[in-house]
Amino acid sequence: MGGTAAQSAATGAVGAGPFALASFGTVRGVLFDIDDTLVDLEYSMTTALRDVSEHLLPGLDAAGWEKFGRIFTHETTHFYDRYLAGELTFNEQRLLRGRAALGHFGVELEEGDQSHAWLSEYARLQPSYVRAFDDVAPVLDALDDAGIPYGAVSNNVHDYQRVKLDSAGLSRISVLVGTDTVGVPKPDPAIYLEGVRRLGTRPEETLYVGDNRLLDADGATAAGLRGIWLNRVGETVEGFAGREIDSLSRLLG
Repeated sequence: MGGTAAQSAATGAVGAGPFALASFGTVRGVLFDIDDTLVDLEYSMTTALRDVSEHLLPGLDAAGWEKFGRIFTHETTHFYDRYLAGELTFNEQRLLRGRAALGHFGVELEEGDQSHAWLSEYARLQPSYVRAFDDVAPVLDALDDAGIPYGAVSNNVHDYQRVKLDSAGLSRISVLVGTDTVGVPKPDPAIYLEGVRRLGTRPEETLYVGDNRLLDADGATAAGLRGIWLNRVGETVEGFAGREIDSLSRLLG
């Protein structure tokens, strides 16, 4: 199943099966962000980072590894923004983030063979640690039972995200739109609307759920969808007037 136009045509009113989506209005389709929404990207990144960096940082304690992971996943996202803007390749931004994290602890990742080996090993290991959050399968099961099509729209390239979904046991998500699908990233309306088109729904009857308040909740809403902020960590934002949930399970009755 997982999001075909034929299913959309068969979808009736909201709330079929075990669903309790009435509070969101008429819902005939659901689109999800992927990273840190469907899959625990932070876990896979930090675990692989430690595997490939332990020989460079012998004796680093738990607090140090936590800081190392935080720099890579949260404090160097400007490099990823430059990748999205076309200024860096995917591997270039990944290597720059790794260098920044290692550099914080006084380790310089040398150009050439050392950088290539570090990057290659990280790229090999990271997909093996990708896992879906516990609240994902029950929601997808309920969507399947209700006949509501679903898919994913991501700020990364299609093939890389396809591998990630499949590695996490989410191959049933067949509708997948990446930045290379339409040539623009979120929050450009075109990327959300391509997801809607592939579901065979209408924007105003399609939920978009993601962990990034600006790109997912606000961006999708601006594109005409019903954006929902998945705030797993309980972040407090003054003045946010949109819809917010702390778990995907909140979509269920």
